[in-house]
Amino acid sequence: MNNQSKSALSQPRRLLVEKMRGLNFGTIEDLEIRQGEPVFTPSPRVVRDIKLGGDNSPTQEQQGSDFLLKHQIVELCSLLDAIANSTICIEVKHGLPFRVLVEQSG
Repeated sequence: MNNQSKSALSQPRRLLVEKMRGLNFGTIEDLEIRQGEPVFTPSPRVVRDIKLGGDNSPTQEQQGSDFLLKHQIVELCSLLDAIANSTICIEVKHGLPFRVLVEQSG
């Protein structure tokens, strides 16, 4: 069972969680990962998926508040540790990572 909270994450990982929650639906593209940490310089490309007639607002918890991490975020953190250095694209649904594309060299 997971009892890791957002406050236990590194600052770059907390920022990534907040970006995903603010996006709610869409993709974070060309996000560099260095030594397992997201790097926001240069800024990744963020593409919002807007559902017409749907709820497009951010997730309900307030930005900056602490909360227990859902298993998708814990799994994403494990993936970041495993890939260490690469460029990724994260598909976000309901403010959570749904799918990750990892760039690999030839």
